[in-house]
Amino acid sequence: MLSASSNPHVGPLLRDWRKRRRLSQLELALDAGISARHLSFVETGRSAPSPDMVLLLAEHLNVPFRQRNQLLLAAGYAPVFPERSLQDPAMAAVREAVDLILSGHEPNPAVVVDRCWNLIAANAPMAALGAWVDPDLLRPPVNVMRVGLHPRGLARWTVNRGEVRAHFLGRLEHQVAVTGDADLTQLLNEVAGYPGAADERDPAAEALAGQILTPLMRLRGPDGVELSFFATVATFGTAVEVTASELSIELAFPADGATARLLGELSRLPPG
Repeated sequence: MLSASSNPHVGPLLRDWRKRRRLSQLELALDAGISARHLSFVETGRSAPSPDMVLLLAEHLNVPFRQRNQLLLAAGYAPVFPERSLQDPAMAAVREAVDLILSGHEPNPAVVVDRCWNLIAANAPMAALGAWVDPDLLRPPVNVMRVGLHPRGLARWTVNRGEVRAHFLGRLEHQVAVTGDADLTQLLNEVAGYPGAADERDPAAEALAGQILTPLMRLRGPDGVELSFFATVATFGTAVEVTASELSIELAFPADGATARLLGELSRLPPG
């Protein structure tokens, strides 16, 4: 049996997650159906939590599966959430779903990324935009956030750079706040340091302008043709496996008729 001294790390980790969620000990204890005294003992290491208790608290703290495994390891227990490569035979249904979404979204661009915005897959329209990007940014592993915001990436062709930059940095900041992920923190520090337009985000001005979905990403390509997109995000919300739970499918839609017509015309051109 584990003693409290054999797992000195899980308590402080749980406390950090509680503070990240801005909950008091009493609030979390009430949510989890345990006493505030018991929670205090767990956080200070005076009580060694069972694996069920670790998972119960992690559930109420909305801790991602990857970090739940880390909490279990810190408490001296084996991880319970599997993590498989997308090439694993057990992940065939996930791969098929991703392929179906990507192909079904054409002629509109779509891309699949992992938790750190590393490229997993892209459809043909998104791959075509790669011709606008410095080849150095397309060397594996390709990072989609880097490609989008780097001065030699799509940022070079983005008309409303400040607005787009503010939006994606905001998403990264939220991810860092929610997950505490060190890799995401490093990525945020990198892309936030890119030179370029100042961040611009004014929801009041957007409302006055009559916009329904923001930000609109407007790209003016090398040939001067302008494309305008809004985006939505799809995830595997019922996943209980680490890799699948961290996938994000970024789907771009034409924001005007001209963009829709151009994408349709491009899709009818022969490959190459």
